[in-house]
This record gives sequence, structure tokens and C-alpha cells, in this order.
Amino acid sequence: MEAYSLDLRERVVAACDEGSMTRAEVAETFGVSVSFITKLLRRRRDTGSIAAKPHAGGFAPSLGEAEMGGLAALVREQPDATLDELRGRLKARRGVSVSAPVVCRALRKLGLPRKKSRCTRPSGTRRGSGACAGRSPGS
Repeated sequence: MEAYSLDLRERVVAACDEGSMTRAEVAETFGVSVSFITKLLRRRRDTGSIAAKPHAGGFAPSLGEAEMGGLAALVREQPDATLDELRGRLKARRGVSVSAPVVCRALRKLGLPRKKSRCTRPSGTRRGSGACAGRSPGS
């Protein structure tokens, strides 16, 4: 979610400073929440600024460029490897221990599709049968 623009923040603060409307009315007028207004006014009081804080950046990636290249090489060696197999090989060859979702996201970032196994049996449940179709099992 993007931060509200400085222009909107200035108009909200000006409306609050004017004093002709309650915070709830200001929130309704500008399409923001009352809690946003409360936090905005507190921020102005504490720091003197109403500008949005910069984005913190999040966590560092679990796999660096070298590991991503190693993962791509592992997929080239065995394209039908499962996520768990790729995890194990990354740990053995690169010493990097990551989860299966991290491997999945890395494959997506590399533009490599995750192959699904065609060896599993189809489900034994038929569509539209039994109670799921609105019938009782005995009718």
C-alpha cells in the first residue's frame, strides 16, 4: 500500500487546524481513517513533519546472486527435481539451508517453472457425486 501524498496530508492537517469539523468529518471528507489523522497529528507534534516515513526495505533475500545461479544450474541438471530435492542439493553443494517456499519463489524469479509430477494418481472422488452435489448418499 502506498503512503498518502504530501498534498493530501497538508489538506487534512489544515482542515483539522481550522477546527470547523471533527476528526470523523475530516476523515469522511478526505477518505482517510480517523486513526490516520490521529497518527498524522501526533507525528507533526513529535517531529514537526507530516511527511511519510521512508520504506524500511524488508528482509535481505535468503538466496544471493551466486546461490540463484547455482539453483539455475541444479534445475538444468535435473529439470524434474522436486522443491525438497533442490533444497537438499543447495544445502549439499552451497551450504545454504532454505525452505521449499524460498526455492519456489527463487524459481519464479529466475523464470523457471516448477514442474508438477505427472506420476500421481487422479483423485478417486468424482465431481458431482454424493452429498457434495446436494444428494444424500443413499438416494
